[in-house]
Amino acid sequence: MKLNKELYKEFKTYPEKVIQFGEGNFLRGFVDWQIDKMNEEANFNGSAVVVQPQEGGLIDMLNEQDGLYTLYLQGVQNGEAVKTHKIINSISRGINPYRNYNEYLKLGENPEIRFIVSNTTEAGIAFDENDKLNEGCQKSYPGKLTALLYHRFVTFNGDGTKGVIIIPCELIDRNGEKLKEIVLTYAELWNLGQDFVNWINKDNTFCCSLVDRIVPGYPRDTIDEVTAELGYDDSLVDVGEVFHLWVIEGPQSIKDELPIEKAGLNVKIVDDMTPYRTRKVRILNGPHTAMVPVAYLYGLETVGESVEHEVIGQYVHDVIYDEIIETLDLPHEELVEFADAIIERFQNPYVKHYLMSIALNSMSKYKTRDLPSLTEYLKRKGELPKKLVFSLAALIEFYKGKRGSEDIELSDDEDILELYNDLWSNFDGTPKGLNKIVTSVLAYEKNWGMNLNDIPNLTYEVTKYLESIESLGIKEAIKIVL
Repeated sequence: MKLNKELYKEFKTYPEKVIQFGEGNFLRGFVDWQIDKMNEEANFNGSAVVVQPQEGGLIDMLNEQDGLYTLYLQGVQNGEAVKTHKIINSISRGINPYRNYNEYLKLGENPEIRFIVSNTTEAGIAFDENDKLNEGCQKSYPGKLTALLYHRFVTFNGDGTKGVIIIPCELIDRNGEKLKEIVLTYAELWNLGQDFVNWINKDNTFCCSLVDRIVPGYPRDTIDEVTAELGYDDSLVDVGEVFHLWVIEGPQSIKDELPIEKAGLNVKIVDDMTPYRTRKVRILNGPHTAMVPVAYLYGLETVGESVEHEVIGQYVHDVIYDEIIETLDLPHEELVEFADAIIERFQNPYVKHYLMSIALNSMSKYKTRDLPSLTEYLKRKGELPKKLVFSLAALIEFYKGKRGSEDIELSDDEDILELYNDLWSNFDGTPKGLNKIVTSVLAYEKNWGMNLNDIPNLTYEVTKYLESIESLGIKEAIKIVL
């Protein structure tokens, strides 16, 4: 029997107060869970209508289940193993704007909409010069958002009370500011008028935010056992850790509309999120991204087995404690304590966090999560951090798309995939050919925002490690840096 509102007798319909861009595992295991909790414990009385940001997605599946899905939260809390599950009833419906663009725009006509949240990956908050206002669905998330906000502005004749609070969850620095900047760029490009620009600036709040919860998602290895335990079929089962943190940089008045404290949520409304972001992105997300190509090429599949592995576990430990922590300015004891907690979260026995689920858009992730540590380490120590450089070499090898005889299912922007396909398909098997690949990747400013070949010795060191991976294999090559 399929999970739907007929099966779930406690199903409730709530007013749509949130527009959510993204239907993936993370938002369902984080934001929608919090909305559900606020409904149950703090009378928020609201739901999220979910917009599919890309042409391919899960919206049809979500609508088939009436927005319902089962969320498992598993981990260690206060030294005790915790494993719970519940049906989340906070999504009203899903919309595919590529198929139903007018229905999407109508969301802007709802006076009760107050919040917009998103998670469209690090590559999602980007400008696309091909987006137009009146030629159907825009490709980029900021383009879609601008069109929606303009439709709302026109619908309500610029009414200042119809502005919204926008909280992006994408893991890029100053995400709210970046999103607003692109929206204003579209406003100018599309000639939407000064009144609209004034309305955006005065009556809408773009918050920068930081999210923290590991959400591995669908438990494909154990879904038969999960289905037997639940007694119904659920195509959208989601799994996350117990820990959660949401830091929102914005006005304290947000608490008046989001009953986060009454619901007991670990949400902080702050004036400056910078210290939280730097610590989290560098010490949690940085090691995640650094470990993926190394551990996967080594033959491992999950974060848990990677940190428990004698060799890869040592590698991850060294990346965190010997390289990343050395680039941060918070008190050393506090950083070590935070890192210890991160290792414990990585070792969560209940959560199977697949390396390939982290591998999405690895190039932009390396830029935001690991490159700042690499450059800061060089600045402070006068030398490159060996493990982070090795990870970059392994990443280039990873994008070859092969693990032995097995194909790697790469997932990144089309231009990134084309770059690597062109480079590796024309590789002549020589050290000079490898140097050409490294030089070309490091020179790809569209991803990096700079030419990484300008960083002293980086081209040489990455090429050296890539040569060792190619000639010796990852298991021997990693011994060089350990």
